[in-house]
Amino acid sequence: MGEIMTITMKILLAVILSSFIGIEREFRQKGAGLRTHILVCVGSTLIVLTSLHLFDIYKDVTIVDPTRMVTGIVTGIGFLCAGSIIRAGNQVSGLTTAATLWIVSGVGIAVGSGDYAGAVIVSIIVFIVLTFVRSIEIRINKSITKE
Repeated sequence: MGEIMTITMKILLAVILSSFIGIEREFRQKGAGLRTHILVCVGSTLIVLTSLHLFDIYKDVTIVDPTRMVTGIVTGIGFLCAGSIIRAGNQVSGLTTAATLWIVSGVGIAVGSGDYAGAVIVSIIVFIVLTFVRSIEIRINKSITKE
């Protein structure tokens, strides 16, 4: 029963942490919002948990590298992120959303592997960057256009 509780807690933590980032994207009415961020993070967490589980099963049978599945996450999320970036003339949109999707996959990897402090700290920093640094960017852009 302890293993099920641990897995449940990891998945719930992934949902909570990715929700902070997804809610901000939802408020900004971005295509990849709350649900997408939660799904990416939970999926990454599940893949890491599965990788560690397979390692435990086969470690005495053959050489198993649990980090190979993590590499697959990073590669796969790159394709998802690339699909969220749109270029129209000189304008590029979707970069921040792509970055947040990439980050929540990393948060999922951290949670799945047990690096809770890293996952929480990064989630807090990303939320602060998304909510407060935007106002700084707006001020900088206004001052540049005045010159």
